[in-house]
Amino acid sequence: MRKGPLSVVGASVLWGTAGTAGLLVSADSVALAAARLVIGGAVLATFAGAGLRQVARPGLLLGAAAVAAYQLCFFAAVGRTGVAIGTVVAIGSGPVFTGMLSWVLHGRRPSGRWTLATTAAVCGCAALIVGGGAQAGGQVVSGLLFALLGGLLYAFYAVTAARAIEDGGQSNAVMGLMFGGAAVIMLPVLLLGGVGWLAEPRGLVAVLYLGLATTALSYFLYGRGLRTTPVATAATLALAEPAVAALLGLVVLGERLAPVSVAGLVLLALSLVAVAVPERERALESQA
Repeated sequence: MRKGPLSVVGASVLWGTAGTAGLLVSADSVALAAARLVIGGAVLATFAGAGLRQVARPGLLLGAAAVAAYQLCFFAAVGRTGVAIGTVVAIGSGPVFTGMLSWVLHGRRPSGRWTLATTAAVCGCAALIVGGGAQAGGQVVSGLLFALLGGLLYAFYAVTAARAIEDGGQSNAVMGLMFGGAAVIMLPVLLLGGVGWLAEPRGLVAVLYLGLATTALSYFLYGRGLRTTPVATAATLALAEPAVAALLGLVVLGERLAPVSVAGLVLLALSLVAVAVPERERALESQA
């Protein structure tokens, strides 16, 4: 039971390295996201093998479409609002929508501890990113709507995957079907955007890392985490992603954090610890 949250946090740490790795690539963000998803999805589907047929169902195919649509909504959002605001709304709204969908669809009402910790984590995430000084762009309203839609899409495919795993589906097969399907959807986007940039050695290495580590390996870990971690808790723990990205910017890229960002980082870390505690308590109770 205790390994579930650790697997989710491990996935979040890998997600947090994507931004730094992406700086090595000259391609635009949409093409990069498509290449990352195509590579990672293909690996997950290959690893799942024959298990794909055992979990094939309409819900997971809708989840695959949601995975692909999330990528497009996220980049549409940051293109209109700026990276800071778009990221805060898309990533920050994900856990909220996940808790709501888990409650509405499956009757799992989030605990008071989860609600408080998630609220604090979202505030910490906002302070961490906005403290960097980035400003929103012009088309703010439409950008915010795209960001919220992205958060809802993330929540949908997370809840869908968790439900399939709880119903007995192998986590590897569930993730392989969703992300393999998303790879098929995003392949035309990649081809239409051009793949000449993949001929650059540095770009090829970076996109392989993004596909293999920050997509295939991370969602393999995320799927394993969902075996024993409630999806609402997992979505909140995934907010470790912007914290890792900020720390890499500080250590690797030589960026500087404003005091409000440091405070946000501390608040986010404390919130993630708090949201994981109930899972440990339940595990101990079940062993008693």
